[in-house]
Amino acid sequence: MIYTMLYPSPVGKLLLAEEDGALIGLWLEGQKYFMEPIGGMPMEPTSTPALNRAAEWLDRYFAGERPAAGELRLAPAGSEFRKEVWKILCEIPWGEVSTYGEISGKIAAGRGLKHMSAQAVGGAVGHNPISIIIPCHRVVGSGGSLTGYAGGIDKKIWLLTHEGISMERFFVPERGTARQPQG
Repeated sequence: MIYTMLYPSPVGKLLLAEEDGALIGLWLEGQKYFMEPIGGMPMEPTSTPALNRAAEWLDRYFAGERPAAGELRLAPAGSEFRKEVWKILCEIPWGEVSTYGEISGKIAAGRGLKHMSAQAVGGAVGHNPISIIIPCHRVVGSGGSLTGYAGGIDKKIWLLTHEGISMERFFVPERGTARQPQG
């Protein structure tokens, strides 16, 4: 059984999901890939220790503290490649950003390869099922593009600004994979 909880946040309602005591999902309302890969599975809205710990983590994050992803038991579903990317995302410190190219370089180095596709990394980042806690919002394009945030570019900007990142060096692409604010 998958247990869920709604969490009201400064960036909108968040849906948290856990299974077997581990957080398996955290999605922003209206996010691209919402509830992937758990859609259609039996769910029960309730409060559990794992969901309460995640909510407390989010309380601390939105209060300006710097909780680490490693404080929670996380079990995102995905391929080994995606899990490798998500692990690297968890290593990006609060208030800092990385690029898709830097992440692909780390993966290539770890595998003994000359290079790895930054686009493949972008696909893994975009399908991160535990937004905010696995900080995919901290990944930007190499030229400063704020492309690629499934929760919406307005949410990405809010999260980066919340973490004290100056937005002067970044820009919103006219076309690309970033979702624009709704309504």
